[in-house]
Amino acid sequence: MLKFLSILLAAVIGGGIFAGGRWYVYAEYSATPYDEVGIALNTAVPGPLNAWACARLHERFPSALPPLGCAAADGSWR
Repeated sequence: MLKFLSILLAAVIGGGIFAGGRWYVYAEYSATPYDEVGIALNTAVPGPLNAWACARLHERFPSALPPLGCAAADGSWR
């Protein structure tokens, strides 16, 4: 049972590291702000991390419309 739990814990930690890395790559290096996986991950992270990623995307793509999760009520970047 202990071996199963340690394998499960390793899988959860590995998945978290992979998802966090993928989210960071979306915020910093994505070729477009409309990457579906990046948007999904960005909407799932806590508010301060979401705000940081939205600010980075806005800096990198100032003339683009904001992706889901980065738009204010009027449709502008928040």
